[in-house]
Amino acid sequence: MSLTEAAAERVREIMADSDKPVTGVRVGVKNAGCAGMAYTMTYVAEPVPGDDHVADRGVNVYIEPKATLFLLGTVMDFEETLLTSGFTFKNPNQTGSCGCGESVHLKAADLKSLSEARASA
Repeated sequence: MSLTEAAAERVREIMADSDKPVTGVRVGVKNAGCAGMAYTMTYVAEPVPGDDHVADRGVNVYIEPKATLFLLGTVMDFEETLLTSGFTFKNPNQTGSCGCGESVHLKAADLKSLSEARASA
């Protein structure tokens, strides 16, 4: 998992404005909506043992163990439009989404394909 500069900047802003110590964000997935799953994100004061850790652009991202295979290769972004603002996920493991945008359909990453792609790079 990686972050765009916009996502990293927004996380840094939120961390700086927090009245509690925050060391990063924790990203996961949960069963939800008509497509099956939704992304989750919480702020982390202390890392949870067993979480995967990614440090990108000066931001710590912790990934729930049950979400790791669903989030491999994902890029977290922060987007602002005239009507909305929020974090978005560009996920190569996402195979669909519901019409309202509240949930997504995810498949686990194919580790064999990832290993082969890294070996040929």
